[in-house]
Amino acid sequence: MPVLWRRVLIFFLSLIPLAFIIYQTITNQLGADPAKTIVLFTGEWTIYFLFITLAVTPLRRLVNFKQVHFRWLQTHRRMLGLFVLFYALLHVTAFLVFILGLDFSRFAKELVERPYILVTIPAVILLVVLGVTSTKGMMRRLGKNWLRLHKSIYLIAILAWLHVFMQVRSSYFEAVLFGVIGVLLLGVRWYWYWQKPGRG
Repeated sequence: MPVLWRRVLIFFLSLIPLAFIIYQTITNQLGADPAKTIVLFTGEWTIYFLFITLAVTPLRRLVNFKQVHFRWLQTHRRMLGLFVLFYALLHVTAFLVFILGLDFSRFAKELVERPYILVTIPAVILLVVLGVTSTKGMMRRLGKNWLRLHKSIYLIAILAWLHVFMQVRSSYFEAVLFGVIGVLLLGVRWYWYWQKPGRG
């Protein structure tokens, strides 16, 4: 499949979660607490896209079964990363609109009642920075610093997991599952790093 068509396909597939939550909103299927449902849904899809983006390189390097290659995914990793930012901004916007009602005077109180917001703020700021600097022009301007900057996606993954873990009230299943996936995706990179000549 040509690169352009793959790009279009991935773009519209990535919008399916948004279309789904809009449909549920229009048809009144959000449950007893619609605001909470929307905030949690957009937050979960932020993490899903974060994991998908982080999985591109391991898939490309590890999978080569019966001529099935994932090198083509590398071309679209930037778009997937931008969808992490997209859903993160939807998550933040949903919280500000539906939970705070755009009453920013309540924000300090929310930080006390919901301390997990504190780890969200730097993660979202970093995502915005990565989004702004994701263009080829910025890659040329930043040079080697571009790669260093974009490795902060690993810190974002850790902060995202902390955000989930700090919200646990009863079942730790989801937090543990996200933690295991995160450890695998970051751990394989750590292993490759120490396997480089001159290390280990």
